[in-house]
Amino acid sequence: MNKYLLLALTFIFTSVSLSAQPDKNITVTGKVIDQSSKQPLEYATIAFYSTNDNQLVTGGVTDENGNFELTLKSGIYNVTIEFMSFKKKTLSNQQLSSSKDFGTISLEPSTEALDEVEIIAEKTTVEIQLDKKIYNIGKDLTTAGGTVSDALNNVPSVSVDVEGAISLRGNENVRILINGKPSAMAGFGDTNLLSQLPAEAIERVEVITSPSARYDAEGTAGILNIILRQKETLGFNGSVNLTVGHPDNVSTNFNLNYRTEKYNLFSNVGWRYFDAPRISFNDATYFPTLDEDGNVVQPTYDRVREDQDVERLNRNYNANVGMEYFLSKKTSLTGSIFYRYGSDADLSLNTSDRFSNGSNVERTLRREKQTESDNSYQISLNYITKFDDKGHQLTADFQYENDKEDQYTNYNEFYVFTNQMDPENIAREQIFTTEDQNEFLFQVDYVKPLGENGRFEAGYRGNFQNQVTDYKLEQEDTNGNYVVNDTLTNIFDYTQNINAIYSQYGNKIGRFSYLLGLRFEQTQLKGDISSLLTQDELQEAFGFPIETKFDNKFFGVFPTVNIIYNLAGSQEDSEENLSFGYNRRVNRPRSWFINPFPSRSSRTNVFQGNPNLDPAFASAFDLGYLKRWGELTLTSSVYYQYESDSVEWVEENTGYQTSDGIDIIRTIPVNLSSNTRIGGELGLMYNPTKWLRLNSSFNFFQFETKGDFNDVNYDTKNTSWFARFSSKVSLPWKIDWQTNAHYRGPQQDAQTYRKGMFAMDLAFSKEIMNDNATISLNVRDVFNSRKRLATTTTDFFERYSENQWRQRSINLSFIYRFNQQKRQQQRNGNGDMNGDMEFDG
Repeated sequence: MNKYLLLALTFIFTSVSLSAQPDKNITVTGKVIDQSSKQPLEYATIAFYSTNDNQLVTGGVTDENGNFELTLKSGIYNVTIEFMSFKKKTLSNQQLSSSKDFGTISLEPSTEALDEVEIIAEKTTVEIQLDKKIYNIGKDLTTAGGTVSDALNNVPSVSVDVEGAISLRGNENVRILINGKPSAMAGFGDTNLLSQLPAEAIERVEVITSPSARYDAEGTAGILNIILRQKETLGFNGSVNLTVGHPDNVSTNFNLNYRTEKYNLFSNVGWRYFDAPRISFNDATYFPTLDEDGNVVQPTYDRVREDQDVERLNRNYNANVGMEYFLSKKTSLTGSIFYRYGSDADLSLNTSDRFSNGSNVERTLRREKQTESDNSYQISLNYITKFDDKGHQLTADFQYENDKEDQYTNYNEFYVFTNQMDPENIAREQIFTTEDQNEFLFQVDYVKPLGENGRFEAGYRGNFQNQVTDYKLEQEDTNGNYVVNDTLTNIFDYTQNINAIYSQYGNKIGRFSYLLGLRFEQTQLKGDISSLLTQDELQEAFGFPIETKFDNKFFGVFPTVNIIYNLAGSQEDSEENLSFGYNRRVNRPRSWFINPFPSRSSRTNVFQGNPNLDPAFASAFDLGYLKRWGELTLTSSVYYQYESDSVEWVEENTGYQTSDGIDIIRTIPVNLSSNTRIGGELGLMYNPTKWLRLNSSFNFFQFETKGDFNDVNYDTKNTSWFARFSSKVSLPWKIDWQTNAHYRGPQQDAQTYRKGMFAMDLAFSKEIMNDNATISLNVRDVFNSRKRLATTTTDFFERYSENQWRQRSINLSFIYRFNQQKRQQQRNGNGDMNGDMEFDG
């Protein structure tokens, strides 16, 4: 008996002693390999979770030989081993009281995941949500080595003209957002800067023709939201992209990403050097005019023809680095810094021929040399906390941006020949311009699910911008010295402040899904023009009354209604729906629309802002239909928009002449009374086999403008259309062939008729190095036909013009992906378009 008692006491004492000891540190090791190839898997993720609350305790990644070694406390754990495109392996309830070697762990390739990627990533897809369409344009070979503008030009409903201006359904008043917010990456609204960012940075494009109340009300045409890549894959991965081309184009772009269970590091760094030669031609015929006494006055020259060639050398650097840190399983903080530096050197040679009675009596050559440096940076912080797994969450954003441009321009024009007996020398000019822009953004959004399908949202956004433009013009005097021109030298200080609150509610009842919202915006537009000219002198110089100092405030109410009706019911193999959208939008005048001091790129044709511009308000209606038949998808819609105080561009004779007697024509933005636009669009996406993908869209619209300015009537009514077609063929030996064609129909407004324009792009690519690398060759604008041909007619002149912003280009690109399989990389890049109807803003 005593023997058994002694054994029992010994066992109890030992157990109590062991339980009282603190957990000791142990070391775990092992190796992860590919089950099929037996090759080690570098950067595979190993994670240890506590069995009590399933919280992550520690984790790490394998080295280049597939080995891992971790230190942790003794205990009982669930262990997961993961690598992209492989099935996750879980080792449950691992009791670790001492160091352990897990030996060799084999991961099985996930055939199902790869098949899913092959179906989704390679083909163009569209997802319809209550307030937007999300286009995944697939693997677009024609934009390899290209820019964001090139990629946008292949998105249905979107068109990018020869000068880089972006339009949505033929309307250029479109708002550009980056990741849902205004951004320095979009150049503070200057869409030309999108032509400097690499197309490879895009994950997807959201075409928002009926924006919900969550979005800024700016942009009467709608919103283009560009979502940039941000890898979510565990471990370390990335890609390197190299491009060379003609005209001179050399670029490199790096994507590096590292993610653990606790944080995610992401980066995109690029450099590009390119020459983008531009040509333009203008042939203007001037009509006789009447003086104050009714006498006919013949122009000094009845015809002026200008031929301009521009060499544009650009060097751009951009970097976007950031980290997402997971404070807990439901809370994260993300910070990022974007920086862009541009250094441009442009040389323009403009030959001007002047005619009188059919004879060429004079020729001048104007040489313009312009250098510009541009520094932009953006600091962003995002906080998100999820109260549950059903969508109840709070997000907060802060963003600060700064952009500073320094520009120097030198003009030198001289006579090649002239019929003047004693011609007066054309004074040389030089211009110094500095623009300093600052913008703060504060945003808070709250989402609360209600019931099974309901969702309530509310939020605040404050956007505060300031831009100071310091413009100094120096001209040569009779002694050959540069002196300041006090008439045109000025400082323009412009501020735009917007405070907005919104709320919206969405729900799904049977086959109906709806989203109703209301947004309130208080806007302040403030400007101060510092000039040596008096108010009367400015009015006389510009030909209309202007305010040199203004502070305008206005309040806007913007309701939105979005409805989807599911015609397919519960059929899982079919999708068919009708959608309806209504929203009210605003077009606020931008700073360069308001600054009244004219540009000096030409002595005879100048651009001039209008300080009297008011915001334009628009109401838009959209009715859409979507139908999927297996591999065929049809999207269609009809739309109507009415805009009051619409901003239109008019050209008029200033009444002034150059020193050698040429009439000066100016282009100026004005508020006309109304603009009515109605149209329809149709899109077809067909993927009959794995080796063939077809995509086409057609957009037809009619617009009618009514209004008067300076006693001239600008009423006009016209129709136009544009269409695009894209095909991708997978050839043997892992070669892909893609063709994109675009046509923009002729268009007529109150003063200008533009001819139709056709352009076609071709591209070929081949997978090499065990599908870890891709080499591609593309030719953009194969026929060199992407030119804008237009004829402008007024009471004073008629002008024919040709403009080609960028000539035909040929690019060869090489991309190498490391630690990511080709199709997996494409899936992450293009998003998972599952077509679900979501209440997503």
